[in-house]
Amino acid sequence: MPGGRNNPLHKANLETSLGAFQDPDDRAKQGVNAVVDTPNLEAPGAGDPLSHVNPVEEGTWFGHPRQLARLFSTELWERFGYYGMRALLTLYLTKHFIFQDRQATGLYGGYTALVYLTPLIGGFLADQYLGSKRAVKFGAIMMALGYFTLCFGGNTATPYATIDGHEYEVQVDNYQDRPTSAPGEVRWLVDNGQRLQIHGNDDGSVNLTNAAGAVVRTVPTGHFESGSHQSSLYVMIMLLALCMVSIGNGFFKPNISTMVGALYAQGDRRRDAGFTIFYMGINLGSIGSQLLCPILADQFGWWAGFGLAAAGMLFSWTLIQFDGGRLAGYGEVPERAGPDRALLIYILAIAAIPVFYFLFVNLMNSPKPAPGAGIVGYLLALSIMGKALFFTFLVAVPGILIWSWIYGSRQEFQMMVVAMVLIVFNVVFWTLFEQAGSSLTLFADRNTNLSVFGLFSLSAPQTQNFNPISIVIFAPIMSLLWGWLARRNLEPSIPVKFAIALMGVGAGFLFLVWGTSFAGPDFKVAIWWLAGLYLIHSLAELCISPVGLSMITKLSIARIIGLMMGVWFLSISVAQYVAGVVAQVASVETVGGQVTNLQVSLNTYVGVFWKIGLIAFGIGLFLLVLSPLLKKWMHGVQ
Repeated sequence: MPGGRNNPLHKANLETSLGAFQDPDDRAKQGVNAVVDTPNLEAPGAGDPLSHVNPVEEGTWFGHPRQLARLFSTELWERFGYYGMRALLTLYLTKHFIFQDRQATGLYGGYTALVYLTPLIGGFLADQYLGSKRAVKFGAIMMALGYFTLCFGGNTATPYATIDGHEYEVQVDNYQDRPTSAPGEVRWLVDNGQRLQIHGNDDGSVNLTNAAGAVVRTVPTGHFESGSHQSSLYVMIMLLALCMVSIGNGFFKPNISTMVGALYAQGDRRRDAGFTIFYMGINLGSIGSQLLCPILADQFGWWAGFGLAAAGMLFSWTLIQFDGGRLAGYGEVPERAGPDRALLIYILAIAAIPVFYFLFVNLMNSPKPAPGAGIVGYLLALSIMGKALFFTFLVAVPGILIWSWIYGSRQEFQMMVVAMVLIVFNVVFWTLFEQAGSSLTLFADRNTNLSVFGLFSLSAPQTQNFNPISIVIFAPIMSLLWGWLARRNLEPSIPVKFAIALMGVGAGFLFLVWGTSFAGPDFKVAIWWLAGLYLIHSLAELCISPVGLSMITKLSIARIIGLMMGVWFLSISVAQYVAGVVAQVASVETVGGQVTNLQVSLNTYVGVFWKIGLIAFGIGLFLLVLSPLLKKWMHGVQ
């Protein structure tokens, strides 16, 4: 690495503060492979590293500092809460609040965008003023409050239908306000006391039939609109909960990993293995919550699923708050912090809740772009959050490259070009990968036969578990594979790995589209096709996520490496937002939270998944062709 990036103190301060941000969704959860290519996280994130007690002299836990066990458990329960809540969120919006797909998936995308943007601020505040430990505690409390607040959802929204400007009541027989729909749900439109069953047609028109099955009325395409009346109070409560989780995550996410890094002295060879153990906690928490939270939500109601997520988060806080002195000396207030500003920071964080609330409300009320408006019209129609993310990203990328051209050497400029190119491709990958919590969950609910060998059935949110399970199984295998190839000088370059990941995420969608050709007369595919998509996506993830942060630290000009980190994390946040936009494209018209024609639903998903699969695969091929030039411009960086 050129110049100042070899400065140990510079690397320690930067990489410890930002090391937790390997990639979106704590993709460090991939386990063994998570640490193979990542930069070395140094101890000074918790203050003066020389003040730490040598962990070797304090006893060990599986050969590691015994404090790792507590941090492992803290992270496990935090991820238990986060992934449990995430598994339920999209279905909660579409089934309880009965939002249309476009509104629900857009809100989900905006929420996850903020979740991965706020840690930039939380990491900085901890590094400069709070210390990692206090930041983690405050973040845990905010997130627990957010999950508990989600338990208060009020009554189910009331569906209605509008035909040519006239509103009609919609009644639902056998409706179950749970993640898993009850069999035999039937939706009726009430017209002057007569109940007419709603049937969506393939061409978008709607048939209204009487109890005998005779068609009483056919509503032409575009003349039938469905909606719901929600309690403004409970919508506000739900949005406030998302605000608290977003802010709390910003304090927790970057700083728990910083404390893990501080357990190891500089040059300690156990560090990589320690992070591997730590990240296994993420996998275990994710698998456990995505299994149990949907079960409780199905059996007792949404409040039980969110309540279990909150309990997990509260347990995480308990482990760090009542550590019995086991974490003394780690994550303490930095000596350079000056006067204690903790109370002021906490107050400002709470005061930011109305700002986040405003962003969510604006996001929900953003109009559709006018037909034929083009890309400019689309950008202008974005929410305030979308405009801020997109325009900041669009200005930052060329702006930094222009600065690099003026102030950097020719070699530095070329390396910066490679970094920016890979950052842009990173947005594409995570945009499509992050369909898991939105469009793919809705596909699982509507067009997937969730029976497992006829023995039992999963619920739609539980299908998200295919990803962490695949990671646990294949991360060690992929790590061994890369090592085997490296020893033979055959390991792919970073651009090639990015290209493989892009082609892989596209191939996953194409695999699922292939599976839809075997759909039964109920227009549902076997669950194994969806499991296959998640397996392919997980293998693709293992090609891109371990090298992202490392790539930035190696290719960036030392004078602006912090700014480049900011752009990297901004790209992740943009990807989350765009993922919501893509899920909006896959929206299906629903009545009372359910589609009225499963064939239309299946065809809609097939059309979108086919397009994004081909586009992703094509972009991956393009990057593969470009990779020799990019590798040359990396000037030996591996």
